[in-house]
Amino acid sequence: MITFILNDKVIRTSENSGMTLLDFIRYEQRLTGTKIGCREGDCGACTVLVGSLKEDDNLEYQSITSCISPLGNAHSKHIVTVEGTNSELKLTTAQLAMKANYATQCGFCTPGFVVSLTGFALSKAEKNHDRALDAISGNICRCTGYKSIEKAAQQVCEKLEFSKKEMSLEWLIANEFIPEYFKDIPKQLKQLNTTKSLKQGVKIVSGGTDLYVQKADDLIKDNQHLIAEQDELKGINIEGKICNIGAGTTVSELWNHVELNNCFPKLKTHLKLVSSEQIRNMASFGGNFVNASPIGDMTIFFLALNANITIINSNGKERVIALKDFYKSYKNFDLQEGELIKTIHFKLPNKQSHFNFEKVSKRTHLDIASVNSAILVTVKNNSVEDVHVSIGGVYEIPRYLHKASAFLLGKPLTSEVILKAEDILQTEILPISDVRGSSNYKRLLARQLFIAHFTELFPNQFMLNDFVQYA
Repeated sequence: MITFILNDKVIRTSENSGMTLLDFIRYEQRLTGTKIGCREGDCGACTVLVGSLKEDDNLEYQSITSCISPLGNAHSKHIVTVEGTNSELKLTTAQLAMKANYATQCGFCTPGFVVSLTGFALSKAEKNHDRALDAISGNICRCTGYKSIEKAAQQVCEKLEFSKKEMSLEWLIANEFIPEYFKDIPKQLKQLNTTKSLKQGVKIVSGGTDLYVQKADDLIKDNQHLIAEQDELKGINIEGKICNIGAGTTVSELWNHVELNNCFPKLKTHLKLVSSEQIRNMASFGGNFVNASPIGDMTIFFLALNANITIINSNGKERVIALKDFYKSYKNFDLQEGELIKTIHFKLPNKQSHFNFEKVSKRTHLDIASVNSAILVTVKNNSVEDVHVSIGGVYEIPRYLHKASAFLLGKPLTSEVILKAEDILQTEILPISDVRGSSNYKRLLARQLFIAHFTELFPNQFMLNDFVQYA
């Protein structure tokens, strides 16, 4: 029995755990403010909030796209739709901001924006305009041109910043961000007496952010083996110089990790290229790896970190392999029946190490890569002491560039060396022509992204003019 709270109502349902949360909300509960748009997690019209009860009995809310989220992942949570943000007698702060700034025209996308802005108010994110824009990064509007929506987000920020204190549920209720029933939700969730055990199926699903795009019609018919809440697959732990990340950890947990942001100063900039906030809140690293897409952004990211993965079987036996050895051929990887990826682990970069991630897609954000690439390079006395380069979209698997990386090792960091390494790179890739670009175009992108790593990481040493023969 799937049990959760939907707005201010306790839900107990025997519907299949593989049913989408969106369909349950609209068709079973008749809450039609949550819209059906793309059914791929791109447009944000179906955005809802998911509140999880933490050990300190406080709730932590995140926005997700309900169109690609399995109903079973709502078990023991508080799900909030746009109807659940409503106050009885007046508009909430987010609703009022959208109205006051004329931030709606046809209105189809408006509920999603309201929910996302409400989630921003509830979140622990720094309350400034940039973070507010991050919160609505997964919401698409086809009418307004966004400036009026950005002004609405700024108005929400101003009221939040004006408080000059931590925004507790009581403060948010008093200042009309959320309705009063929110204060009773932690107690109600504790009284549900839910267990984490649900009727399981054969297909293993974590966040579902890609499976539900590809195979939703098949998944909704049955119960699924849901692993998103398995504690042993969660969390980020740093021991000495080694970082261990649970395979079920979400991209947002990486985004919010203070120490890793210190190790990777442009981490948030890179992760913005990966997906919207709603998807970052759902997508797990293990899911990204076993999806085995040749252009999986986080796979390319961790390949450049020379990461290893720990694999565990149903009997608890573990084995460790390099991520670069995990992939065998297109959608074929080294995972036997009954096995799961348990953890990802890699050595943290030192002061001489430099990391960069590049991505080209038809849209800068909220899009699948045409080609993506990452690099981790350690330089001492202008000599390459260690280097790992990865690239996606140009081979049948996410590609670790063995030959180009090996060539750079021990070489002086000069434009001539980089150009020779790029020539070797071209021998390691076999791009095909498809909807994301021709083979020749992808080879050009591979070249440009490889060079971009060095102009980005060493701007005082290299300029694009140093590689003019490729302009």
